Amino acid sequence: MSSSSKSGFTVGRAVDWKLAATLGGKLARPEPPATDYTRKQAFEQLAEAARASELPVREVTGLIEGGEIPEARIVNRPEWIHAAAQSMRAMTGGGHADDVKPRAVTGRIAGAQTGAVLAFVSSGILGQYDPFAVGGGELLLVYPNVIAVERQLRVAPKDFRMWVCLHEVTHRVQFRANPWLADHMSKALAVLTEDAGEDLPQVVGRLVDYVRDREVVVKNSEPAMNSTGVLGLLRAVQSEPQREALDRLLVLGTLLEGHAEHVMDAVGPAVVPSVASIRHRFDQRRQRRQPPLQRLLRALLGVDAKMSQYTRGKAFVDHVVAEVGMQRFNAIWTDAETLPKPAEIDEPQRWIDRVL
Repeated sequence: MSSSSKSGFTVGRAVDWKLAATLGGKLARPEPPATDYTRKQAFEQLAEAARASELPVREVTGLIEGGEIPEARIVNRPEWIHAAAQSMRAMTGGGHADDVKPRAVTGRIAGAQTGAVLAFVSSGILGQYDPFAVGGGELLLVYPNVIAVERQLRVAPKDFRMWVCLHEVTHRVQFRANPWLADHMSKALAVLTEDAGEDLPQVVGRLVDYVRDREVVVKNSEPAMNSTGVLGLLRAVQSEPQREALDRLLVLGTLLEGHAEHVMDAVGPAVVPSVASIRHRFDQRRQRRQPPLQRLLRALLGVDAKMSQYTRGKAFVDHVVAEVGMQRFNAIWTDAETLPKPAEIDEPQRWIDRVL
């Protein structure tokens, strides 16, 4: 993949990724206390659940790619941070090689900032399928976070671990059955991360126009920031091609997350005895009100936008599958033209009318 621009500058080459991974690992929150037996059991059950989830997911989705079932990689928080930094470097045009030198001072500053962000995220992520991993796609499961959440929810650990794997394995199946998806993401990311060569005044001018045209409401001394506002601010400083690329990525992310949520609920009752209780408690946890600082960080990092992807995407998939069945729904994976357009996510009948 390449996200090089006319000037040869990319975001991936502007960040000291080695520093990001090292610093992020040091800043990561301590993991929940657990005995060696508990950690070993979680490790083994997650690995087994990742294997056992594959065939039910393939059967429900109809996405039969036919390959062998790959092993998941069970990791702790620092290991996830290192893997995420590697993936982000590849996604943003920095390549995989450690000998790629970023800009000296700015690279270290950007690396430190990225490491801090990864450290914050590392305590909340349960799992992730990385289509850009070195050597091919890789499923990562963060076992300390799984232990922490199942304790908070007070659910059966074995059931919860299988439930988590159903979601993440669905992402693995999506990408392995449709290899073009990774290239589609790569091209959109290339546009987002390239140096457009614009003068700073042009960027600042768009930002000023955005702020001038919108009223910023402040209540109780809290910043009135939500996922829409932050994305709007991001779009305001982007060129038109970058805005279009961002829209493509957001729509694809909404589809992938919603499809995984739909599959979790479709497969769940057959393989997770306590699935109804897990779903209810997990949804309550998602909706729980956060302290002001936590809410601000979630908004800035796009966490709230991610939550919106789950609900809007699932509503889209639920509607289409209920109307036409999973087999006809799978026309969505044909190519980039059959993916939903931004307006169709919230009006799935428009996608049915256009594509089917």
